[in-house]
Amino acid sequence: MEDENITDNWYYVIVQNPGTASEQVLGFSDEETGEKFLPAFKTKQDAKSCFQMLPKDLFKETYDIHAVIEEDIIHTAQKADHQVFILDEKGHILKPLG
Repeated sequence: MEDENITDNWYYVIVQNPGTASEQVLGFSDEETGEKFLPAFKTKQDAKSCFQMLPKDLFKETYDIHAVIEEDIIHTAQKADHQVFILDEKGHILKPLG
């Protein structure tokens, strides 16, 4: 049986403390609205560019960029009561995911 009709959508996320017991996808809260979200990116380069813009003094942990299948990131976000937004390299929201 061939899986020609199956298309997996992969996105890139920023992972805090990768490979440890405390590994988690980096999430944010909007101070004005209280909305919580996980940023996801179409390309690894977009994720790197956006992460480089964040103030590093806020981040005391180790971070890496990982490719994650769409269903997994949506499931992770739902468990943490977050939404998922696709961002561009400058951190602008392109669209919600899921």
